[in-house]
Amino acid sequence: MQRLGLRQLVTFGGAFSNHIHATAAAGAIFGIETFGIIRGEPTTPLSKTLEFAAACSMNLHFVSRANYRDKTLIVNQLKERIGEFYLLPEGGTNTFALRGAAEIVAEVREQLGAAPDYFCVPCGTGGTAAGIISATDAAVERVIGFSVLKGNFLQKDVTTLLNEMPVDHKSIHKNWTINTDFHFGGYAKWNKSLIHFINNFKQKHNVAFDPIYTGKMMFGIFDLVENGFFKENTTIIAVHTGGLQGIAGFNQRFGQLIDV
Repeated sequence: MQRLGLRQLVTFGGAFSNHIHATAAAGAIFGIETFGIIRGEPTTPLSKTLEFAAACSMNLHFVSRANYRDKTLIVNQLKERIGEFYLLPEGGTNTFALRGAAEIVAEVREQLGAAPDYFCVPCGTGGTAAGIISATDAAVERVIGFSVLKGNFLQKDVTTLLNEMPVDHKSIHKNWTINTDFHFGGYAKWNKSLIHFINNFKQKHNVAFDPIYTGKMMFGIFDLVENGFFKENTTIIAVHTGGLQGIAGFNQRFGQLIDV
């Protein structure tokens, strides 16, 4: 943004979006004026996520679910109102994000003193997974992306992201897969088994997971372990992508189901 001479950032997300939360926080920290295009009509009270975003001075613009699909129209209308801005895609996935996620691999190797056997990561847009894949050693490391959405389209999406990366980061690896068995019915869907797993893990290990992303991934990893998917003495890295702020919104919407 600074190189482009832009001081305004626009992005998209829902009322419980981790991306909206993170973008608003970054804007407050770095003095960037942020605009959040929010899917759906405003509600009272705002979700905990949007309360936080507003407190960070993010400009919230609510768009009906039907109109939200036409992001090009929304962007053009906003340009007429506020001028030029930096557009960050919904979910935050672009080539810069992928290069940032790629750094995870080197950090993990440094901390372990060796390469792990598996990197596991929850997948929404597939950006974090693609970044990690691009930096792995295909002869040693494998990557499993756990889709939090219903359907098998992420395999294609991640492939597209990898092909769009700069040459120095482009991966030709075939050492990865997208697991679609643990979405629990689709994005933001859940059941009692997932909630029990999240609460039980927090009680035993004092590590919290959100029910949208990391909770589903960890549930899937443990299920695969129990069913003999991984060989003995396998080193598995589970990438915790955050999203803990989403627990408050989940509990606000469904009742105090997740321990905090």
